[in-house]
Amino acid sequence: MDQLDAMAVFLAAVETGSFSKASRMLGVPLATVSRKMADLETHLRATLFIRSAKGLELTPAGRSYAVSAKAILEQVVEAERTAAGEYAEPKGDLVVTAPIMFGRLHVLPVVTRFLASYPEVSIGLILTDRVTHFLDDQVDVALRVGDLPDSNLVAVRLGSIRRVVCGSPDYLDTRGEPTKPEDLALHSVISFESISAAVQWSFWSEGEEIKTSIRPRLSVNTIDAAIDAGLSGSGLVRAMSYQVAEYVRQQRLRVVLQKFEPEPRPLHLVYDRQRRLPLKLRTFVDFVVPLLRERVMEANL
Repeated sequence: MDQLDAMAVFLAAVETGSFSKASRMLGVPLATVSRKMADLETHLRATLFIRSAKGLELTPAGRSYAVSAKAILEQVVEAERTAAGEYAEPKGDLVVTAPIMFGRLHVLPVVTRFLASYPEVSIGLILTDRVTHFLDDQVDVALRVGDLPDSNLVAVRLGSIRRVVCGSPDYLDTRGEPTKPEDLALHSVISFESISAAVQWSFWSEGEEIKTSIRPRLSVNTIDAAIDAGLSGSGLVRAMSYQVAEYVRQQRLRVVLQKFEPEPRPLHLVYDRQRRLPLKLRTFVDFVVPLLRERVMEANL
């Protein structure tokens, strides 16, 4: 029996709460997971799990073994990183994830600068609007917009993102600027949040939330298309400030209803807490944080 492999399978079962989920996470057959756990319990002469309606529950021996196994595997990873030179110079692979449009506009230019400075590091940049999971998706660093749930992850705040309503100067000069959220009922609205259905936009006034129901005249399924429609003069569009900042600077879009904007949403760079960060990760964080903070500040209009 490969004890290190058995430890890894055991910890996967502990983390996921079932053998079937552990098999999917590890990409191995369920029968293999069950056999390895049976062999491990036989080898240790101890019962590690109790199967209940809630899933797997650790016995006292299982809890003790989980602590020891995690520490042992961390030491093995640490030894491999040291032997590979990860702590001597920045080298190796990193996986970075970011929201699609923010990643394309702001993360990608910073990543290319980093790669030019550190030729021994390779980066996989995953642009997705879904929330990725560090373990399941093998992510090293994530850019996340919005409040973060409590976790063991390290979060470095980069700034905040406004949610703005804007339209082209031609449209606003013709139809007039809305001065309060209720005025949106008199305007053509472009939505990418829902196709051919009423939507609600939230605003704030004197500390109270105002929900305004809107039936869009045009609905699209991507923010890029919504912004393009706004640029063409088709109506008002709501977007994150970084998504339209360049068009506002070029005076191709004009922001309205600014005093009713919701609270800005925080933007964080997030990575897994480790006892000793690999140099490639520490170097990446130190390099990109000040550059992204500068770009976020400029993109906040």
